[in-house]
Amino acid sequence: MMGPKQEAQGALFYEFSIEDHVPPDHVLRAIDGAVDLSGVRKHLTEFYSSTGRPSIDPELMMRMLLVGYIMGIRSERRLCDEVHLNLAYRWFCKLDLTDPIPDHSTFSKNRHGRFRDSDMLRHVFETVVAQCIDAGLASGQRYAADASIIAADANRQNSTPKADWNPEVIDPVDAPRAVREYLETLDDAAFGAASPVVPKFISHSDPASQWTGARGGPAYFAYSTNYLIDTDNAVIMDVEATRSIRQAEVGAVKTMIDRVKKVHDLMPERLIADTAYGSGPMLDWLVEKRGIAPHIPVIRCPAVHVYMHERG
Repeated sequence: MMGPKQEAQGALFYEFSIEDHVPPDHVLRAIDGAVDLSGVRKHLTEFYSSTGRPSIDPELMMRMLLVGYIMGIRSERRLCDEVHLNLAYRWFCKLDLTDPIPDHSTFSKNRHGRFRDSDMLRHVFETVVAQCIDAGLASGQRYAADASIIAADANRQNSTPKADWNPEVIDPVDAPRAVREYLETLDDAAFGAASPVVPKFISHSDPASQWTGARGGPAYFAYSTNYLIDTDNAVIMDVEATRSIRQAEVGAVKTMIDRVKKVHDLMPERLIADTAYGSGPMLDWLVEKRGIAPHIPVIRCPAVHVYMHERG
């Protein structure tokens, strides 16, 4: 027998629990049980005023950003819409059905303000890495290093050839934020000081990005995201953004190895990487200055496939 037609009838009261509607095997349940974000508020305390209106909970923003990263939601505007609609996302962010969602502009204002001034995102990252180490997921004995190219939000039409580019004539007071940041990184080993060679084109909107044809196709503006990975369970121990040139990427590996030593007191026995990291100075730094055995093909030595340091 056919049942009655379903009609939308608003009830006066509802008995509803978000907890009951999130599947036990949902990925956000596993992450919520493993990630500790309790230190976010303490880390940011000095960056908030003691007067004025109450702010959006910074832990809420961190949880929403994690949802976006895990679920592949790149737009913060769309992220706010998805958290508004998805019960599992609300549950992970500790929001009830009637709790309002922060405006998308809140994220950009905090990213370029408190989060950057306090190095908040790195604090959260290093906290998670420390939890992985404590859980035995990363021993720190064997690392692998590599870089991924990330396209910048810039195009060839809005750029200047290197022959016409002169950063000394730029007035930082009138320049947009991206240009001011570029001027601040001219002496940074990961950007301006990585190489004396000026790129073929410089973007007006994002001059710190590198004009590159590294993927073999048409050239474009990009950055490199450099990773240092513990090979036990593929845990990313550190990450560093640089220009998309070999010198900057090699320098980033040195920076990451020393930073992991400083933060987590771990120094690897071996480093695995491709030929881009097989220069003489890099191998000397690894073997003689850090005592690390490099499993890296040597640059310009076809007869030698892998350079390995044997400890006597």
